[in-house]
Amino acid sequence: MNALPLPLLLGMPLAGGFILAAIGHRPRAPEWNAAFSLGTLLAAAWLTVQIVESGPRTVFAQQFFIDPLNVFLVALTAFVAFTTALFSRAYMRVEVGHGRMTAARMRLYHSMYQFFCFTMLLALTTNNLGILWVAMEAATLTTVLLVSVYRTPASLEAAWKYFILCGVGIAQALFGTILLYLAADRAIGAGGDALLWTHLAAAKHMLQPTIISLAFVFLLLGYGTKVGLVPLHNWLPDAHAEGPTPISAVLSGLLLNVALYAVLRCKVLADGALGPGYAGGLLIGFGLLSVVVAALLLSRQKDVKRMFAYSSIEHMGMMTFAFGLGGPVATFAGLLHMTAHSLVKSAIFFAAGHGAQKTGGQLMEDIRGLMTVSPTVGWGLLLGSLAILGMPPFGIFASEFLILTTAMHELPWTAPVLLAALGVAFAAVLRRVLPMVFGATSARRLAHAPALLPVFVHLGLGFMLGLYIPPYLEQWYGQAARMIGG
Repeated sequence: MNALPLPLLLGMPLAGGFILAAIGHRPRAPEWNAAFSLGTLLAAAWLTVQIVESGPRTVFAQQFFIDPLNVFLVALTAFVAFTTALFSRAYMRVEVGHGRMTAARMRLYHSMYQFFCFTMLLALTTNNLGILWVAMEAATLTTVLLVSVYRTPASLEAAWKYFILCGVGIAQALFGTILLYLAADRAIGAGGDALLWTHLAAAKHMLQPTIISLAFVFLLLGYGTKVGLVPLHNWLPDAHAEGPTPISAVLSGLLLNVALYAVLRCKVLADGALGPGYAGGLLIGFGLLSVVVAALLLSRQKDVKRMFAYSSIEHMGMMTFAFGLGGPVATFAGLLHMTAHSLVKSAIFFAAGHGAQKTGGQLMEDIRGLMTVSPTVGWGLLLGSLAILGMPPFGIFASEFLILTTAMHELPWTAPVLLAALGVAFAAVLRRVLPMVFGATSARRLAHAPALLPVFVHLGLGFMLGLYIPPYLEQWYGQAARMIGG
């Protein structure tokens, strides 16, 4: 395999971060941000084509590993990062006009956005579980700066909570990584290769079960904090609500996926050493608890971004539950749900962010008549809400249907619990969204429709996944599902 796409994939956002930090907030900085994101997307597409043609590969002294599991997440991350960069051009200009963003803050925003993309892509492509931990810690630090960019008391409090809680979680993941190294030392010998995932996966049946069982608990708690699993979720609603809307979109649509990816890599090792029951049982428990608690808390929210943040917790719980069930069907459904959720939830935050900008606040009781103020925003929020609630024929309906039918077969008692939680979430979100979209308002219609092309591109892809999965994507899902779920 030609190794050129990988340096481009990682080098583009890394160079973009330094260049955007150097040039400051110039008139063309948003376009530069989008251009670097487009370059990253093109490199991801090139890398994807090579993996589809040649299969899984390790490069650069085996320090990087690309296979069907992470290559589709790389492509998804690069795509959503690019569309979010396009959306943020118009959105952040309005924020500058309202006085919420200064030149220094815009410099910080653009540079940290690119560094954030770099850390996620590094976490996805590294073969070294130690570097994976470093990348997740770096992602935490960059997002702390992005969440606090407004410098309001609420945003600083949210960033501090995010830093403390995720810092504690990452510390637990570090301890789990050390335990994993101890297990590797006994099975394959010490050295720089002991934390390479490919070496650990080849020797997973020889790993000491007692050490691995303890290591997986710490790794699940550590990376599960970043996933937003209950009861480790307290940082997530505040970070989504107080940070800029483009950051809410990439946090919910991308970072949570990357953290769950880290858990899945560790699950493969735990399944090899302990059998599928141990790690799967923990994932089922945390996933089911997250779905139920998030669904119950949805109805209590007054802030539109906080409400959809709790929706993200619910859906990450659904994915975790699916991966815990294991098997090719549930794992396939989890991967499909991961893709559809990233696309639809980022589209929702785009539409909700514009709606909040037009009405001057994020409280749902103050957002009314979006169909009158801006039909594109209204339709985007309505269709996105229906999609995220699992209405057919969107992709989330297909993935949830597969998860529920598998649960009925494997763990029948969980199916009524999931159905009840999904029903509560459906009622809670729709009860809030309909007045925002169709409610009476005295506001005038906007003279110009906002640029919401990313919203409808994402929703269109989410709609397509409910009706048709392209063969190459189905192939990725199938290969990754066999690796994760057996």
